Amino acid sequence: MIAAFLTTILFSISVVCGHRSAKLIGGTEANFWRLTMATLMLGVWAYGFGIGLAGDAFPAFFLSGILGIGIGDVALFQALPRLGSRLSLLLIQCLTAPLGTLIEWAWLGTTLTTWQISCGLVILAGVAIALTPGEHLQLERRQLVTGTIASVLAALGGAGGAVLSRKAYAIAYAAGQRIDGANAAFQRIVGGLLIGGICLLIVKRRHWRLGLREDEPPLAEVSKNKWRGVWLWVFINSLAGQTLGVSCMQWALETTPTGLVLAIIAITPIVVIPFALVFEGERPTKQSLIGGVIAVAGVAALTLSR
Repeated sequence: MIAAFLTTILFSISVVCGHRSAKLIGGTEANFWRLTMATLMLGVWAYGFGIGLAGDAFPAFFLSGILGIGIGDVALFQALPRLGSRLSLLLIQCLTAPLGTLIEWAWLGTTLTTWQISCGLVILAGVAIALTPGEHLQLERRQLVTGTIASVLAALGGAGGAVLSRKAYAIAYAAGQRIDGANAAFQRIVGGLLIGGICLLIVKRRHWRLGLREDEPPLAEVSKNKWRGVWLWVFINSLAGQTLGVSCMQWALETTPTGLVLAIIAITPIVVIPFALVFEGERPTKQSLIGGVIAVAGVAALTLSR
């Protein structure tokens, strides 16, 4: 449980920094560079103190990264501009944990107790209350359908990636191999970086033409000016989220069922509230505070039950 709590705190810091970097250079590019930095940092650990990309479980961890870090994050960035941050996170956070529980039960046979399921539902109810938009959203049918599909895909990616990590640990144990959370995170993030790089190439294809108009500054100057105020936010986002955060998540998944881990991580948008207040001056609403209290109560009850 401690690992899941640490994951939530680290992901919350990452969200604030990620929001800053995405506003400055765009979500797709910010996502790619945070994955690149995290891959380098985790790679140093994996090859210095672990097994690198070796081991029988690598294919499962790699596919887990493609689903959770790659497809899941890409789908999230497609949902955000269509549904808005609150509705997107509402759908994703409240679907990921139940989907993860269902997939793990169907595939690996893992079951939860009635009390654990009840606590998980209380947590998700609190998150739903905190994230439900305060006013009726005016969305076009196409936006609503596309955004909802993207949100469901993001939830499926996150849930499937988490369950695949559990399967990967089972493969490693069966082979008599030991892999720590940071090394597992490295094997996952390589798959996520592959998808992130492909998406960046698609988005940036127009910017890599050979010629520029006469009134445009050189590409090197544009890049230098763009990165001058953003590199620190990207680095902290990468360190807190994809490096330390995912490592703690892998640590949690090594010993704890997917549904419980994802239910605790689902309170990340609530833990973000104090960080957003300090760094962005965003004051929490009464509704978000009430939902936060309910979610935290569910987490406390879940912790006491173990």
